[in-house]
Amino acid sequence: MFETESQVAALVPHMETLAKLHPHGVIATAPADADGIDFVSRFFAPSFGVPEDPVTGSAHCTLTPYWAARLGRPNLEARQISPRGGALRCQLSGERVTISGHAVLYLEGTLTGL
Repeated sequence: MFETESQVAALVPHMETLAKLHPHGVIATAPADADGIDFVSRFFAPSFGVPEDPVTGSAHCTLTPYWAARLGRPNLEARQISPRGGALRCQLSGERVTISGHAVLYLEGTLTGL
C-alpha cells in the first residue's frame, strides 16, 4: 500500500521484474485524494501478458475487505487509475464482495468444437 494517490499514479513498473515478483499479478493501492472516492488502485499482471489491466474486478474482491476494515464501513467507492481506468462501487457483505460500475463491451465471440 502507498500513502498517496499520486504515488500510485506515478508508478512506472519494470514489467520483467514484476513478472518474476508474483505469478498472479501485483496490486498497488492508496487512499484517494478526491472527494467521494475511498481508494485507488492499479493492477499489473505481466506474467499473464497483461502489463496493466484497466479495471480489475478480481483485484477489488481483495481490496474491498482490506479497505472496509481500514475505513470501518462496508460500502466503498473505488477508482482504478490505469490510463483507461474506471470507477467501481464495492460492498462487503460478510465474506462476499459485490462490485458494480459501468462496463463497455470489448469482445464478443463463440467457442465451438469443445
